[in-house]
Amino acid sequence: MTILDDRPTAVSGRLDALVRDLLVEEGYPNRTEVTVHTVDAVSMAERNREAFGIQRPTDVLSFPVDGLMPGVVPDVADDGPPIVLGDVFIAPTIVAERASVHGFDEESELALMAVHGVLHLLGYDHAEPEDEKEMFELQRQLLLTFLATRGRPSA
Repeated sequence: MTILDDRPTAVSGRLDALVRDLLVEEGYPNRTEVTVHTVDAVSMAERNREAFGIQRPTDVLSFPVDGLMPGVVPDVADDGPPIVLGDVFIAPTIVAERASVHGFDEESELALMAVHGVLHLLGYDHAEPEDEKEMFELQRQLLLTFLATRGRPSA
């Protein structure tokens, strides 16, 4: 599996492991690529405006390459190109603000945003109440499994 990551921090290795575990859990082959970017609030606000017409920054945005269906893994030939899922953008300053407001630690909130963003790449959504329930329960289970098997994140 390839996690293309432009975050040169101690936390990035933990998030990469989390994303890898998530993809394995969802049945994706080792030849799957995801790009995770961290951006500042101004850049995130610009992306949010361009993509969704919303004039403010947000914590995470996902831009899938293909419209995947939740739980359906595309076929990939052993000698063919990898599955490229898309890009996840995370704004750490916004994540830190929200973590503080909700009483969570920043690294756990970053992990949640990484999972949330990748699930969007896999076709999950939360626009409808039933879909939200499914996606948020899966998020919770994936994070709990990761923490149980890999331990609590630490900077």
